[in-house]
Amino acid sequence: MTRLDVAPPETEGPVDCDGPRALVVAAREVPLGGVRGMEVHRTLPHRALPMVGAWCFLDRFGPQDTLMRVEPHPHIGLQTVTWPIVGEVRHRDAVGSDVVVRPGALNLMTSGAGIAHSEYSVGEGPIPLDALQLWVALPESRRHGEPAFERHEDLPVLDLGEGADAVVVMGELGGTTSPATVHTPLVGAELRLPAGVAVRRLDWEYAVYGMTGTVEAVTGMDAVDADAARRPGSAPEAGPTASIDHTRLVYLGKGRDHLELRSEDDARVFLLGGEPFEADIVMWWNFVGRSHDEIVAAREAWEAGTARFGPVIDHGPERIPAPPLPAVKLTPRRRRS
Repeated sequence: MTRLDVAPPETEGPVDCDGPRALVVAAREVPLGGVRGMEVHRTLPHRALPMVGAWCFLDRFGPQDTLMRVEPHPHIGLQTVTWPIVGEVRHRDAVGSDVVVRPGALNLMTSGAGIAHSEYSVGEGPIPLDALQLWVALPESRRHGEPAFERHEDLPVLDLGEGADAVVVMGELGGTTSPATVHTPLVGAELRLPAGVAVRRLDWEYAVYGMTGTVEAVTGMDAVDADAARRPGSAPEAGPTASIDHTRLVYLGKGRDHLELRSEDDARVFLLGGEPFEADIVMWWNFVGRSHDEIVAAREAWEAGTARFGPVIDHGPERIPAPPLPAVKLTPRRRRS
Protein backbone atom coordinates (compact mmCIF):
# COMPACT_ATOMS: atom_id res chain seq x y z
CA MET A 1 0.00 0.00 0.00
CA THR A 2 1.34 3.43 -0.98
CA ARG A 3 0.68 6.79 0.67
CA LEU A 4 1.44 10.19 -0.81
CA ASP A 5 1.98 12.98 1.75
CA VAL A 6 2.14 16.45 0.26
CA ALA A 7 1.10 19.98 1.17
CA PRO A 8 -0.28 22.56 -1.28
CA PRO A 9 1.83 25.58 -2.25
CA GLU A 10 1.88 28.30 0.38
CA THR A 11 -0.67 31.05 -0.25
CA GLU A 12 -1.28 34.41 1.34
CA GLY A 13 -4.05 34.68 3.89
CA PRO A 14 -6.04 32.04 5.77
CA VAL A 15 -7.73 29.13 4.05
CA ASP A 16 -11.40 28.73 4.91
CA CYS A 17 -12.09 25.37 6.54
CA ASP A 18 -15.50 24.04 7.49
CA GLY A 19 -14.29 20.54 8.30
CA PRO A 20 -14.32 17.24 6.46
CA ARG A 21 -17.50 15.94 4.86
CA ALA A 22 -18.50 13.06 2.63
CA LEU A 23 -20.96 14.01 -0.09
CA VAL A 24 -21.88 11.74 -3.02
CA VAL A 25 -22.97 13.53 -6.22
CA ALA A 26 -24.62 11.29 -8.83
CA ALA A 27 -24.20 12.23 -12.48
CA ARG A 28 -27.33 13.48 -14.24
CA GLU A 29 -28.03 13.41 -17.96
CA VAL A 30 -28.19 16.82 -19.65
CA PRO A 31 -28.61 18.15 -23.23
CA LEU A 32 -25.52 19.65 -24.89
CA GLY A 33 -25.81 22.70 -27.13
CA GLY A 34 -28.53 21.36 -29.38
CA VAL A 35 -26.65 18.16 -30.20
CA ARG A 36 -28.94 15.19 -30.70
CA GLY A 37 -28.03 11.63 -29.79
CA MET A 38 -25.12 12.48 -27.45
CA GLU A 39 -25.02 11.17 -23.92
CA VAL A 40 -23.75 13.89 -21.59
CA HIS A 41 -23.63 13.46 -17.82
CA ARG A 42 -22.98 16.29 -15.35
CA THR A 43 -21.78 16.13 -11.76
CA LEU A 44 -20.79 19.79 -11.22
CA PRO A 45 -22.36 22.15 -10.45
CA HIS A 46 -24.90 20.68 -8.04
CA ARG A 47 -27.20 22.60 -5.71
CA ALA A 48 -25.44 21.04 -2.74
CA LEU A 49 -21.98 21.44 -4.27
CA PRO A 50 -21.56 24.42 -6.63
CA MET A 51 -17.74 24.37 -6.64
CA VAL A 52 -14.62 22.50 -5.53
CA GLY A 53 -11.95 25.16 -5.17
CA ALA A 54 -12.17 27.07 -8.47
CA TRP A 55 -13.58 24.02 -10.30
CA CYS A 56 -17.21 24.88 -11.12
CA PHE A 57 -18.27 22.44 -13.87
CA LEU A 58 -17.71 18.80 -14.82
CA ASP A 59 -19.32 17.09 -17.80
CA ARG A 60 -18.59 13.69 -19.27
CA PHE A 61 -19.62 12.93 -22.84
CA GLY A 62 -19.42 9.20 -23.33
CA PRO A 63 -18.50 6.45 -23.49
CA GLN A 64 -20.48 6.17 -26.73
CA ASP A 65 -20.28 6.05 -30.51
CA THR A 66 -21.43 9.46 -31.69
CA LEU A 67 -21.01 12.33 -34.13
CA MET A 68 -20.17 15.44 -32.09
CA ARG A 69 -21.02 18.80 -33.63
CA VAL A 70 -20.98 21.65 -31.10
CA GLU A 71 -21.20 24.84 -33.16
CA PRO A 72 -19.58 28.15 -32.11
CA HIS A 73 -20.70 29.29 -28.67
CA PRO A 74 -19.40 31.87 -26.17
CA HIS A 75 -17.73 31.83 -22.75
CA ILE A 76 -16.81 34.44 -20.16
CA GLY A 77 -15.03 34.29 -16.81
CA LEU A 78 -13.65 30.75 -17.02
CA GLN A 79 -11.12 28.28 -18.35
CA THR A 80 -12.25 25.17 -20.24
CA VAL A 81 -10.23 22.02 -19.52
CA THR A 82 -10.80 19.28 -22.09
CA TRP A 83 -9.42 15.84 -21.15
CA PRO A 84 -10.22 13.05 -23.67
CA ILE A 85 -10.37 9.42 -22.59
CA VAL A 86 -11.20 7.85 -25.98
CA GLY A 87 -11.44 9.49 -29.41
CA GLU A 88 -10.40 12.78 -30.97
CA VAL A 89 -12.06 16.20 -30.85
CA ARG A 90 -11.29 19.16 -33.11
CA HIS A 91 -11.18 22.49 -31.28
CA ARG A 92 -11.42 25.83 -33.11
CA ASP A 93 -11.71 29.23 -31.46
CA ALA A 94 -11.70 32.99 -31.94
CA VAL A 95 -7.98 33.43 -31.16
CA GLY A 96 -7.10 31.31 -34.22
CA SER A 97 -6.60 27.90 -32.62
CA ASP A 98 -7.38 24.82 -34.74
CA VAL A 99 -6.16 21.64 -33.03
CA VAL A 100 -7.17 18.02 -32.55
CA VAL A 101 -7.30 16.95 -28.93
CA ARG A 102 -6.32 13.35 -28.21
CA PRO A 103 -6.09 11.26 -25.04
CA GLY A 104 -3.10 12.36 -22.98
CA ALA A 105 -3.16 15.93 -24.34
CA LEU A 106 -4.68 18.92 -22.56
CA ASN A 107 -6.66 21.65 -24.31
CA LEU A 108 -6.87 24.72 -22.08
CA MET A 109 -8.87 27.74 -23.22
CA THR A 110 -9.00 30.89 -21.10
CA SER A 111 -12.01 33.03 -21.94
CA GLY A 112 -11.12 36.20 -20.06
CA ALA A 113 -13.79 38.78 -20.92
CA GLY A 114 -15.04 36.69 -23.84
CA ILE A 115 -14.21 34.02 -26.42
CA ALA A 116 -16.10 31.71 -28.79
CA HIS A 117 -15.16 28.18 -29.88
CA SER A 118 -16.51 25.02 -31.51
CA GLU A 119 -15.96 21.31 -30.86
CA TYR A 120 -16.32 18.59 -33.52
CA SER A 121 -15.49 14.91 -33.37
CA VAL A 122 -13.00 13.92 -36.08
CA GLY A 123 -14.51 12.43 -39.26
CA GLU A 124 -17.92 12.55 -40.89
CA GLY A 125 -19.55 9.70 -39.01
CA PRO A 126 -19.98 8.40 -35.47
CA ILE A 127 -16.76 7.47 -33.64
CA PRO A 128 -16.01 6.05 -30.17
CA LEU A 129 -15.86 9.10 -27.91
CA ASP A 130 -15.39 9.59 -24.17
CA ALA A 131 -14.03 12.74 -22.55
CA LEU A 132 -14.21 15.04 -19.57
CA GLN A 133 -14.79 18.75 -19.89
CA LEU A 134 -14.26 20.88 -16.82
CA TRP A 135 -14.44 24.59 -16.12
CA VAL A 136 -12.29 26.63 -13.77
CA ALA A 137 -13.71 29.95 -12.56
CA LEU A 138 -11.34 32.86 -13.12
CA PRO A 139 -10.52 35.20 -10.23
CA GLU A 140 -11.13 38.95 -10.37
CA SER A 141 -7.50 39.53 -11.41
CA ARG A 142 -7.93 37.57 -14.68
CA ARG A 143 -11.58 37.37 -15.64
CA HIS A 144 -11.65 40.72 -17.49
CA GLY A 145 -8.47 40.04 -19.49
CA GLU A 146 -7.73 38.85 -23.02
CA PRO A 147 -8.69 35.36 -24.23
CA ALA A 148 -5.99 32.74 -24.68
CA PHE A 149 -5.45 29.13 -25.68
CA GLU A 150 -2.74 26.60 -24.88
CA ARG A 151 -2.15 22.94 -25.60
CA HIS A 152 0.03 20.56 -23.57
CA GLU A 153 1.01 17.11 -24.84
CA ASP A 154 3.85 16.35 -22.42
CA LEU A 155 2.30 16.58 -18.96
CA PRO A 156 4.33 15.58 -15.90
CA VAL A 157 3.69 12.25 -14.21
CA LEU A 158 4.09 11.80 -10.47
CA ASP A 159 5.15 8.34 -9.29
CA LEU A 160 2.92 7.27 -6.39
CA GLY A 161 4.73 3.97 -5.83
CA GLU A 162 3.69 0.33 -6.27
CA GLY A 163 2.68 0.94 -9.90
CA ALA A 164 0.40 3.89 -9.21
CA ASP A 165 0.97 7.32 -10.73
CA ALA A 166 -0.72 10.65 -11.38
CA VAL A 167 -0.79 12.73 -14.55
CA VAL A 168 -0.77 16.31 -13.25
CA VAL A 169 -3.12 18.01 -15.70
CA MET A 170 -3.56 21.34 -13.89
CA GLY A 171 -1.83 22.92 -10.92
CA GLU A 172 0.42 21.07 -8.48
CA LEU A 173 0.43 17.69 -6.77
CA GLY A 174 3.18 16.30 -4.54
CA GLY A 175 5.73 18.85 -5.74
CA THR A 176 4.98 18.10 -9.40
CA THR A 177 3.58 21.04 -11.36
CA SER A 178 1.71 21.10 -14.67
CA PRO A 179 2.91 23.58 -17.33
CA ALA A 180 -0.70 24.69 -17.83
CA THR A 181 -1.53 28.24 -16.73
CA VAL A 182 -3.59 28.51 -13.54
CA HIS A 183 -4.78 31.63 -11.73
CA THR A 184 -5.72 30.20 -8.32
CA PRO A 185 -4.09 27.46 -6.21
CA LEU A 186 -5.60 24.17 -7.41
CA VAL A 187 -4.97 20.68 -8.69
CA GLY A 188 -6.52 18.56 -11.43
CA ALA A 189 -4.90 15.16 -11.91
CA GLU A 190 -5.68 11.77 -13.40
CA LEU A 191 -4.75 9.11 -10.86
CA ARG A 192 -4.02 5.64 -12.22
CA LEU A 193 -4.45 3.21 -9.36
CA PRO A 194 -3.68 -0.51 -9.29
CA ALA A 195 -5.10 -2.65 -6.52
CA GLY A 196 -4.21 -1.72 -2.95
CA VAL A 197 -3.08 1.90 -3.42
CA ALA A 198 -3.83 4.68 -0.92
CA VAL A 199 -3.28 8.35 -1.75
CA ARG A 200 -2.74 10.94 0.97
CA ARG A 201 -3.24 14.70 0.51
CA LEU A 202 -3.39 17.60 2.99
CA ASP A 203 -5.47 20.82 3.25
CA TRP A 204 -7.58 22.50 0.53
CA GLU A 205 -10.86 20.84 -0.47
CA TYR A 206 -11.11 17.77 -2.68
CA ALA A 207 -13.44 15.71 -4.82
CA VAL A 208 -12.79 12.52 -6.75
CA TYR A 209 -14.59 11.52 -9.97
CA GLY A 210 -14.49 8.01 -11.45
CA MET A 211 -13.13 7.54 -14.97
CA THR A 212 -12.68 3.76 -15.32
CA GLY A 213 -13.04 0.95 -12.82
CA THR A 214 -14.22 1.38 -9.24
CA VAL A 215 -12.42 3.01 -6.33
CA GLU A 216 -13.31 3.19 -2.65
CA ALA A 217 -12.77 6.55 -0.94
CA VAL A 218 -12.06 6.14 2.76
CA THR A 219 -14.34 8.82 4.18
CA GLY A 220 -14.16 7.87 7.85
CA MET A 221 -17.81 8.89 8.19
CA ASP A 222 -21.23 8.29 6.68
CA ALA A 223 -21.53 9.63 3.14
CA VAL A 224 -24.49 11.91 2.37
CA ASP A 225 -26.27 11.75 -0.97
CA ALA A 226 -26.16 15.25 -2.46
CA ASP A 227 -29.83 15.14 -3.44
CA ALA A 228 -30.95 13.67 -0.13
CA ALA A 229 -28.87 16.32 1.64
CA ARG A 230 -31.46 18.91 0.56
CA ARG A 231 -34.34 16.92 2.05
CA PRO A 232 -34.73 17.12 5.84
CA GLY A 233 -34.73 13.77 7.55
CA SER A 234 -33.01 11.87 4.74
CA ALA A 235 -30.73 9.11 5.94
CA PRO A 236 -27.05 9.10 4.87
CA GLU A 237 -25.33 6.18 3.21
CA ALA A 238 -23.88 4.35 6.21
CA GLY A 239 -20.25 3.31 6.38
CA PRO A 240 -16.72 4.73 6.44
CA THR A 241 -16.17 4.39 2.66
CA ALA A 242 -17.87 5.62 -0.50
CA SER A 243 -17.71 3.91 -3.88
CA ILE A 244 -16.57 5.97 -6.89
CA ASP A 245 -17.20 5.04 -10.52
CA HIS A 246 -18.09 6.82 -13.78
CA THR A 247 -21.58 7.63 -12.47
CA ARG A 248 -20.59 9.59 -9.37
CA LEU A 249 -18.30 12.09 -7.73
CA VAL A 250 -17.40 12.02 -4.05
CA TYR A 251 -16.66 15.31 -2.29
CA LEU A 252 -14.46 14.97 0.79
CA GLY A 253 -14.65 18.49 2.18
CA LYS A 254 -11.92 20.62 3.69
CA GLY A 255 -9.60 20.19 6.65
CA ARG A 256 -9.00 16.43 6.45
CA ASP A 257 -5.61 15.22 7.58
CA HIS A 258 -5.50 12.81 4.66
CA LEU A 259 -7.27 11.59 1.54
CA GLU A 260 -7.23 7.84 0.99
CA LEU A 261 -8.35 5.98 -2.14
CA ARG A 262 -8.28 2.21 -2.67
CA SER A 263 -8.94 0.08 -5.73
CA GLU A 264 -9.41 -3.66 -5.94
CA ASP A 265 -8.48 -3.63 -9.63
CA ASP A 266 -6.94 -1.22 -12.13
CA ALA A 267 -8.86 2.06 -12.07
CA ARG A 268 -8.53 5.69 -13.09
CA VAL A 269 -10.01 8.65 -11.26
CA PHE A 270 -9.82 12.42 -11.70
CA LEU A 271 -8.83 14.36 -8.59
CA LEU A 272 -10.16 17.91 -8.18
CA GLY A 273 -8.88 20.16 -5.44
CA GLY A 274 -8.03 23.70 -4.59
CA GLU A 275 -8.09 26.63 -2.24
CA PRO A 276 -11.71 27.66 -1.63
CA PHE A 277 -12.62 30.22 -4.30
CA GLU A 278 -12.44 33.93 -3.54
CA ALA A 279 -16.06 34.78 -4.37
CA ASP A 280 -19.53 33.41 -4.96
CA ILE A 281 -20.17 33.14 -8.69
CA VAL A 282 -23.20 33.66 -10.88
CA MET A 283 -23.21 30.87 -13.46
CA TRP A 284 -25.67 30.65 -16.36
CA TRP A 285 -25.39 28.84 -19.70
CA ASN A 286 -21.70 29.22 -20.71
CA PHE A 287 -21.01 32.27 -18.58
CA VAL A 288 -19.36 32.67 -15.17
CA GLY A 289 -19.77 36.13 -13.64
CA ARG A 290 -20.46 37.84 -10.36
CA SER A 291 -23.86 39.47 -10.98
CA HIS A 292 -27.11 39.13 -12.92
CA ASP A 293 -26.29 42.26 -14.90
CA GLU A 294 -22.95 40.85 -16.09
CA ILE A 295 -24.68 37.77 -17.44
CA VAL A 296 -27.36 39.85 -19.19
CA ALA A 297 -24.69 42.02 -20.85
CA ALA A 298 -22.74 38.97 -22.08
CA ARG A 299 -25.89 37.37 -23.50
CA GLU A 300 -26.87 40.57 -25.30
CA ALA A 301 -23.37 40.90 -26.78
CA TRP A 302 -23.48 37.33 -28.10
CA GLU A 303 -26.95 37.66 -29.58
CA ALA A 304 -26.00 40.98 -31.23
CA GLY A 305 -22.89 39.46 -32.79
CA THR A 306 -20.55 42.07 -31.32
CA ALA A 307 -16.77 41.84 -31.47
CA ARG A 308 -16.57 40.80 -27.81
CA PHE A 309 -16.39 37.07 -28.59
CA GLY A 310 -14.88 37.18 -32.08
CA PRO A 311 -15.43 34.83 -35.06
CA VAL A 312 -14.36 31.20 -34.78
CA ILE A 313 -11.75 30.22 -37.36
CA ASP A 314 -13.12 28.44 -40.50
CA HIS A 315 -16.74 28.92 -39.46
CA GLY A 316 -19.42 30.91 -41.20
CA PRO A 317 -22.59 32.29 -39.63
CA GLU A 318 -23.46 29.04 -37.82
CA ARG A 319 -23.61 29.47 -34.05
CA ILE A 320 -25.56 28.33 -31.01
CA PRO A 321 -28.09 30.97 -29.95
CA ALA A 322 -28.32 31.90 -26.29
CA PRO A 323 -31.34 30.47 -24.47
CA PRO A 324 -33.88 32.85 -22.91
CA LEU A 325 -32.97 34.20 -19.52
CA PRO A 326 -35.06 32.93 -16.61
CA ALA A 327 -37.89 35.12 -15.38
CA VAL A 328 -36.17 35.62 -12.04
CA LYS A 329 -32.95 37.44 -11.18
CA LEU A 330 -29.87 35.24 -11.27
CA THR A 331 -28.24 34.89 -7.87
CA PRO A 332 -24.80 33.67 -6.72
CA ARG A 333 -24.24 29.96 -6.19
CA ARG A 334 -23.49 29.42 -2.51
CA ARG A 335 -22.61 26.20 -0.75
CA ARG A 336 -25.56 25.20 1.41
CA SER A 337 -23.76 23.25 4.08
